[in-house]
Amino acid sequence: MLSKAVQNAINEQINAELYSAYLYLSMSAHCAASNRPGSASWMRVQAQEELGHAMKFFGYVIDRGGQAILKAVGQPPTEFKSLLDIFQQALKHEQEVTRKIHKLYEIATKENDYATQVELQWFITEQVEEEKNAGEIVQQLTMIGDQAAPLFVLDRHLGMRAGGK
Repeated sequence: MLSKAVQNAINEQINAELYSAYLYLSMSAHCAASNRPGSASWMRVQAQEELGHAMKFFGYVIDRGGQAILKAVGQPPTEFKSLLDIFQQALKHEQEVTRKIHKLYEIATKENDYATQVELQWFITEQVEEEKNAGEIVQQLTMIGDQAAPLFVLDRHLGMRAGGK
């Protein structure tokens, strides 16, 4: 059985993961409208991953005899300055998600909830990958600058990420 503190923290994380999906869908829509189909596809895949994370947390609460309580999901931004801005915001967002998961781990530790600590190990590892992926794209976009041909090539490369349609 989950303690109230752990259940509440996981429910907050479910909301954060759902917001992440909304954010990436908003970024995808902006990329699509800006004729960056590869980046739009990459962001759709990212949104699907975030939904998967929310469902993993949701299932965990249920499996532990808790109650998943869903809250309203905030509206994400819809305007972005550039593709670099989008990925910088994505990186910043992933860093914030990492902080939230670390805080959740601290709560599970304080509550002596070993099962939740084990479950959170997967998310901690996942966040390392999330930050790495977004960070690498930010570095590439920074190197490219406003050069049209390299931006086109990078966009096509980003579109090769599986699961985007």
